[in-house]
Amino acid sequence: MSEMFSNPLDYYARPGLITDPREFAPLLDGLPTDILALVKVVQGLMLHIFWAERYGVQLSEARKQEVELRWLPRMLKRLVELDDRPLIEARPLDKKLVGNCRDHSVLMTAMLQHQGVPARARCGFGAYFWPNHFEDHWVCEYWKADEQRWVMVDAQLDRLQCEVLKPPFDPLDVPHDQFITGGQAWQMCRSGQADPSCFGIFDMHGLPFVLGDLMRDFLALNQIEILPWDSWAPMVNLDQEIPAESLPLLDRMAALTLADNAAFAEVRALYENDIRLRGSVQP
Repeated sequence: MSEMFSNPLDYYARPGLITDPREFAPLLDGLPTDILALVKVVQGLMLHIFWAERYGVQLSEARKQEVELRWLPRMLKRLVELDDRPLIEARPLDKKLVGNCRDHSVLMTAMLQHQGVPARARCGFGAYFWPNHFEDHWVCEYWKADEQRWVMVDAQLDRLQCEVLKPPFDPLDVPHDQFITGGQAWQMCRSGQADPSCFGIFDMHGLPFVLGDLMRDFLALNQIEILPWDSWAPMVNLDQEIPAESLPLLDRMAALTLADNAAFAEVRALYENDIRLRGSVQP
């Protein structure tokens, strides 16, 4: 591992494969450094596909396909196609990029990284969408240097969503009992502390679904933010049993994702060296 990337704060302060803006980097210049102001920029640019009707927007099938853009450069290119004003200027609803929680988190992460702030997307489950249920969700996590800790930010929760959901916390500092990372959910279900059927989205739930979010969170810690519907070994279909031989690897992954900065070198080494985890994301 290179010396530069032996330090997690150095690693997460630089864009990854998907959050690298490439030729669109100038679009991210001059954005606010204040977290609340930056969140408002994200919210001014994006419309969540599942919330669109709440805002009075009927999306065409073509617009819904924007959730497949995946790569930050493609997202930024589409934003400019819809409205070529500076990103700091909020778009009207019909000119916002259609995305989901993953896309809000990736855009927020990329903006922070562009400013040299360590940031990463996290995949897991929100406890604040439905009672007694953990909803499949993504947030952004950034390093708050003055407090020497990672802080989770839900950039999706704008004023309307907060009025509907009434989250019992500040979306700029989401507590760990309100956003459950994939690794934490895996441990809760494996230990019998939680019912796997309470984790998921729509009619999709159960331990294989939790495995999917564990894998997505592990990959995000390696700066590979796959789409919520992407498949990646050792994921399994929701109607399949998880092979017993996969459990030691999955248990180790879960523990590493919860061990904070101390496990960074192990997280990177496991991804780089275990052939079972080496999928690919095509441009």
